[in-house]
Amino acid sequence: MLNYPAIDPVAISLGPLAIHWYGLMYVIGFVAAWWLGCRRASRLRLTRDDIGDLIFYAALGVVLGGRLGYVLFYGMDRLLENPLWIVQVWDGGMSFHGGLIGVLLAALWFARKKGLAFFTLTDFVAPLVPIGLGAGRLGNFINAELPGRVTTLPWGMPFPGMGPEPRHPSALYEALLEGLVLFVVLWWVSAKPRARGLISGLFLVLYGLFRFSVEFVRLPDAHIGFIAFGWVTMGMLLTLPMILSGAALMLWSRRQPTP
Repeated sequence: MLNYPAIDPVAISLGPLAIHWYGLMYVIGFVAAWWLGCRRASRLRLTRDDIGDLIFYAALGVVLGGRLGYVLFYGMDRLLENPLWIVQVWDGGMSFHGGLIGVLLAALWFARKKGLAFFTLTDFVAPLVPIGLGAGRLGNFINAELPGRVTTLPWGMPFPGMGPEPRHPSALYEALLEGLVLFVVLWWVSAKPRARGLISGLFLVLYGLFRFSVEFVRLPDAHIGFIAFGWVTMGMLLTLPMILSGAALMLWSRRQPTP
């Protein structure tokens, strides 16, 4: 059994101003996406300013979509009790699936503005995302969020406020799979021009499979619990359509041109 590393969630404190590690992880993700996007901007004949605009709109999609998604998927009871809770982002609650929808809407708007095919743009964006996903999961771990289920594995660790039992560090599993592994695969596959939609579909399939797998060791939200059969979680329920749509997109891409 390992000890949970007690890391102060506040990275920098200047009087009343407190900068949290979780917020810094978002910054790291957006900066990494901008830098990687600039490296490949010429593929779509975009400028560095265009990449900056794209990341800005995507960031709005992540924050607004992620919060709205969490409220709709996980927090309707709290919203009905206190409608102002929807803007209390400091009280926790961001949904990947909601953030994904927000990013897709931002990409749709940007693609129309620049005269790009939608899936050409999403293929470009997909490899830029995993670094931010991995950083966000590290932020969850620092905040002692997303605890796993009880385990006897040697790397299990007790989480603050969860009793002495060792648990899976599920946020670290997701950081590794959704962050590092997903980035390496997508960046490598997209190094050469691919049929339109292939990279987008691969992103959906791999993320979906990684997230679905980790849900087996991740503790479901206490106020929701298991959705069905004593093992199906909300994360699984929301992730399954991603896997199916990603697989369909990859099949569709076989009949599409290579930009």
